[in-house]
Amino acid sequence: MPVIKLELIKMSKETKSKLVKEVTDVVARNTGLPIQSFYVFITENESDNVGIGGTLLSDIHINSK
Repeated sequence: MPVIKLELIKMSKETKSKLVKEVTDVVARNTGLPIQSFYVFITENESDNVGIGGTLLSDIHINSK
């Protein structure tokens, strides 16, 4: 049971579905394992709970508008 863990900011179900498929396809292709053997776990974080370079991601988005 290969496991892929993704820790991301909140996104739509459609975006997560596409991401799970694409990531699984790439890892399966590169490992030679069948896609049915992969488990993908997504942990979503609010942008207020993610910092980049000492700045909250929510502040970076505000400043980039």
